Amino acid sequence: MLEGPRITLRLMTDADVEEYVKLQNVVVEQGEHLPPRLRSLRSIREHYEERKGWWDEHEGALLITDKADQMLGGIGFFRRSHHDSGYEIGYELLRREHRGQGYTTEALRIFSAYLFELKPIPRLQIVTTKGNVAARRVAEKCGYQLEGTLREGGFVRGEYVDVVIYGLLRGDCPSLAEVLRGS
Repeated sequence: MLEGPRITLRLMTDADVEEYVKLQNVVVEQGEHLPPRLRSLRSIREHYEERKGWWDEHEGALLITDKADQMLGGIGFFRRSHHDSGYEIGYELLRREHRGQGYTTEALRIFSAYLFELKPIPRLQIVTTKGNVAARRVAEKCGYQLEGTLREGGFVRGEYVDVVIYGLLRGDCPSLAEVLRGS
C-alpha cells in the first residue's frame, strides 16, 4: 500500500472487482475524452485472476482510494511496444464528483515515484487527447513535459482526434520518500 496525505494506492482484491466493474461501466461518468466502453464482469475477473491481482512484471494497476477506503479510481502502467524504454501510465477517476480535487495529481506523483524505484527504466509517459485539459494539467503538475502531438492519433466518440505525449525522466522525479512525505 502506498499512502499519501489524502489518498491510498493499493492492489485490487477479489472483493473490489465487482464494484470496480459497476463503476467503470457507467458511461456518463467516463467523460468525453475516452471511447465509451462496457466491460463484462467475467472478462474483468479473468484479467484480474490471470495477472494475480492486476499486477505483473510488464503491466499493473492500483486502486485509488480515499482515507476511508472508498474507491475513487485507478492508475496503471503498461508498455505499448516491446521496444519502449519505459512505461505509459493511464489513470481515471470513476465518479465526476471526485474530479478537480487533486486526487489524480497525488496518485500520479506517488505512482510515478514508485515505478522509478521499482523498475530500471529511464522514462514514463502519458498519452491523452489534446482537448483533455484536466489530464494535461495533472501531467504538468507532476513534472511531465509535453513532448509532441500525434495528429489524428486517437479515435474517440466517432471522430479522429489529436493526442499529445507527455514524458517524465527518472532524474526529473522526486524520490518516493519525498513524495509520500508530501514534499
